Amino acid sequence: MSSLGSHEKQLLLDVARRAVTRAAEFHETLANLPLDETVQRPGGAFVTLRRRSGRLRGCIGQLPSQDPLVEVVAHCAKAAALEDPRFSAVSPQELSEITIEISVLSPLESIVPDKIVPGKHGLVLTRGSNRGVLLPQVAAEFHFSAERFLEETCRKAGLERKAWKDAATRIEAFTAEVFSESDSSSMEQPQREPQARTKTRYSSST
Repeated sequence: MSSLGSHEKQLLLDVARRAVTRAAEFHETLANLPLDETVQRPGGAFVTLRRRSGRLRGCIGQLPSQDPLVEVVAHCAKAAALEDPRFSAVSPQELSEITIEISVLSPLESIVPDKIVPGKHGLVLTRGSNRGVLLPQVAAEFHFSAERFLEETCRKAGLERKAWKDAATRIEAFTAEVFSESDSSSMEQPQREPQARTKTRYSSST
């Protein structure tokens, strides 16, 4: 995963902000996305919405694919605002109280449990049609050990806590480049734009 510069990070945060605003106000998707080569490369990302207090307000993502990163961010931002099943849709009145965090994901790699580093690795755990995803910052926030992180990812997948020990369970890891509006004060401020498109393959992670 190549590192993004401050311009690209701010560009993606601006896209996410406009996508959330468009979703909350009109229930529409965002069009006229930036054409910068760096954000047009394929990738995966999660968009996390939080209240100013730090409480989660929505988190939806898409694992790495051939879709352009900027499109993934726009779609996931809209989905985090409207489609996270744990929350009601974000209202226009809430927009000023919400901060946005983006996690740009590295490609997935198979990993054995004793190589998992909590806080560094995110996990994707799959068995049959069940799949759970947790971001690296979840383990850091809750001070999970590697085993506890595996157990919580099993729960997210709808499996028993020890399902990670089953040979039929696939464990994959990724790292994430995480940045948010709250730490973007030193980034240049890009311009606003408008609206439209849709996609699936979303996951929630937290």
